[in-house]
Amino acid sequence: MGSVKDLKVIKEPKRDKLGIGIFSFSDRYSIFDWGEMPDHIPDKGKSLCILSAFFFERLEEDGIKTHYNGLVYKDKVYRLDELDLPVNKMKIKLVRVIRPKFEPNMGLYDYSVFNSIEGNYLIPFEFIYRNKIVSESSFFKRFMEGDIDLNEDDIKINERLNKPILDISTKLEESDRYLRWQEAKDLVKLDIKEIKNLVLSVVKVIDREVSAVDIENVDGKLELAYTEEKDLMVVDTVGTLDECRFVYDKMNLSKEAIRSYYAKTDWKKEIDRAKKEAREKNIEDWRGLCRLKPERLDLVFKDIISDMYKSATNKIIKRKIFDVPDLKDVIRRLKNI
Repeated sequence: MGSVKDLKVIKEPKRDKLGIGIFSFSDRYSIFDWGEMPDHIPDKGKSLCILSAFFFERLEEDGIKTHYNGLVYKDKVYRLDELDLPVNKMKIKLVRVIRPKFEPNMGLYDYSVFNSIEGNYLIPFEFIYRNKIVSESSFFKRFMEGDIDLNEDDIKINERLNKPILDISTKLEESDRYLRWQEAKDLVKLDIKEIKNLVLSVVKVIDREVSAVDIENVDGKLELAYTEEKDLMVVDTVGTLDECRFVYDKMNLSKEAIRSYYAKTDWKKEIDRAKKEAREKNIEDWRGLCRLKPERLDLVFKDIISDMYKSATNKIIKRKIFDVPDLKDVIRRLKNI
């Protein structure tokens, strides 16, 4: 299915009926839109699966629809509290994934197919929330370049905002690009107010659960879909260290730690150059223009990142489902490196 997890289709989704599938979460990871990186992070897949199940169950308790049906162990479906060991499979409801078509003459994607469909499909965008604007975020860079319609008074760097700022980007294009809300509405028929209210409700649940264990929810992203009745539901994964930028004891507790590891490498500079060239030449596949490939992670760093995923999961779900040191110990090792 993708660079991080695989999908087994049990029943195909139809125009007027949801399908059924099984997510298998792998130990692969992806950064900077590259796709699968050369290393695997041990037990990362189980961490994402368990933590996402935890948040899906909390969302449903708050009356928020999701595509989650339960965790899979030995071909049986369980709730999280029925398992005492981590698993990497999740049963889900499936919606149709309808992709916009790339038009090479214009260098743009054609979303007109969404004008003729009513429900049961993945909304082709990612919905981003920001509880705090940090200087290393793409949002801050875009704001400084004048690409965001906000007053300077609304932007407080490294301070908790009174209300999350919501943002939107493409999901099914070769490189994610940020959109203005009206632009997204022009591409796909969306009820923007309904979507924003749902995103804020999800953020409230994530905030509540992580703040209870002294973790800060800085920002994150969600994926949404329409059911066959055109109701919104949360899909893919939610509340994991891949979807959210968490902070614990002043340290990044998320995939951001791996991004930072690669941020100043020649490979990252080459990615930026290739993406720019692809935009200028209206080329969809920017990866084919890259002259470098990423190097492998330092083995000690990889071991710490693996423990970070597992210990953070233990802390948030308030159970020692992984046999791993306490999060404080893991963060101390991460600070030292």
